[in-house]
Amino acid sequence: MTRDPMPNAFIPGQGALGPVEAAMVDRRQRLLGPAYRLFYETPVHLVRGQGVWLYDPEGNAYLDTYNNVASVGHAHPRVVAAMAEQAATLATHTRYLHDGVLAYAERLLAHFPAPLSHVMFTCTGSEANDLALRLARAATGGTGVIVTHNAYHGVTASVAECSPSLGPGVPLGPHVRAIPAPDARQGDPAALFAAHVQAAIDDLLRHGIRPALLMVDTVFSSDGLFTDPPGFLAPAAAAIRAAGGLFLADEVQPGFGRTGAAMWGFARHGVIPDMVSLGKPMGNGYPVAGLVIRPEVIAEFGSKARYFNTFGGNAVAAATAMAVLSVIEDEGLLQNAARTGAMFRAGLESLARDHEALGDIRAAGLFLAADIVTDGRPDRDRAARLVNALREARILISATGPLGHTLKIRPPLVFTEDNAVLFLDRLATILKRGL
Repeated sequence: MTRDPMPNAFIPGQGALGPVEAAMVDRRQRLLGPAYRLFYETPVHLVRGQGVWLYDPEGNAYLDTYNNVASVGHAHPRVVAAMAEQAATLATHTRYLHDGVLAYAERLLAHFPAPLSHVMFTCTGSEANDLALRLARAATGGTGVIVTHNAYHGVTASVAECSPSLGPGVPLGPHVRAIPAPDARQGDPAALFAAHVQAAIDDLLRHGIRPALLMVDTVFSSDGLFTDPPGFLAPAAAAIRAAGGLFLADEVQPGFGRTGAAMWGFARHGVIPDMVSLGKPMGNGYPVAGLVIRPEVIAEFGSKARYFNTFGGNAVAAATAMAVLSVIEDEGLLQNAARTGAMFRAGLESLARDHEALGDIRAAGLFLAADIVTDGRPDRDRAARLVNALREARILISATGPLGHTLKIRPPLVFTEDNAVLFLDRLATILKRGL
C-alpha cells in the first residue's frame, strides 16, 4: 500500500488565492465565459493526480473523495499503459473491423443479465442517455419521459430537458414530468415511487403524450442519494412498462462496482432494465461510455436508421475500458467498495451522534451522503461552509440535493480504510471547531 502523502496533523489550505491562481481565474472568465463554474470559495489549482490524491503546483496533496470519473484512481498505471500502447498502434472508429471493441463488448456484457445483450458505444454518459431517448421513441412510439425532481442525466439538448438539476435556465421539455425521489423517510419508497410514476403517466396521457421512458439514476445521487431498502425500484419499472414505456437505469455514477453490492446499481433492486447507460468511469476518465440494451428495444430503430459515432468505441477507448475492467476485477475493487464503504459509513454515523450538524447518513458502498442540518432542518449555507472548510483541510468533496445541504462523497474505488480514517479525522476536527 502506498503511504498516504498527507501527515496526520491538521493542515489548513492556502486560505486565499495566490497571484498566479487569481490571474488564472480572471483569464478563465475572459476565455471561457460566464457559464463555467469553479468549486470552492478558494478554487483549487491542480497539476497532477495519483490514486486517490490530487496535487497543486507546490506539491500539496489533496484527498479526492469526489471524482468518480477516475473510478480506479487517477493515472492508474495499467490503464495509462493500455491507453498509450493502443494509441501508438491504431486509433480509429467502429466502421472498420477491429477485435478490440468486440472483445471488450463480450467482456462487458458478461457482467449483465442475459437479456441485456447489445451494447452501443458513445463518448459520454450524456450521449448514451441521448441515444436512449432516441431508441425509446422508436420502440414505443411515445415521447413522454419521467425523471426525478433533481435528476441530472446529461448536457445534450435532449437530455438537458430531462435534467432538472441544471436549474431554471434549462427548463424541462413539455414532454417531461418530474417526480419526487424515493426517500424512505417519507414512507414506503417502493409504493410511493410507483405511485408517483403512475401519476406522471396519467398526466402525460391527459395531455395526449404517450409515455416512452422512465429514466432514473439508480442511487438518485443528484437528489441526495437514496439507496434503501433494496428492491424499491421494481414496482416503478412495472408501472412504466404497463403503460407501454421503457425503464432506463442510468449507471453513470453508481455503475462499475460503486455500490459494493454488485457491478450495477439496478442489481440491488431485483429488476432488469430495458436499457442501461454508462459513463466515463468506464474508461477511468477517458471519453468512453455506452448504452447496454435488450435486443427488442433496438430492433425498430436499427431497421430504419444507422448509428455512427466517430470516436465512440474506437480502438483506444476499447483498450482503455478493458484495462479498467481488469483492474476492478484483479484488485477486488467491488469488494473494497463494500468493505471500506461500510467502515466509512459507520464512522460518519458515529460522528453524527456527537455533532448536531450531521443529520441523516445514507450510503451504498463507496457512495455516501450526509445531510447537514441546524436544529434538525436542512442548512445549505452550513453545508457550503463545511465543504469549503474541508477544502482548506485538503479534502475534496461537494454538496448535492435539491436543497444543496447534502455532502456528496464518492471517492475513487481504490479508496482505503486509512483514507477514510483521514477523512473522518479532518471532518471531526472541523466539526469540533464549529461552523
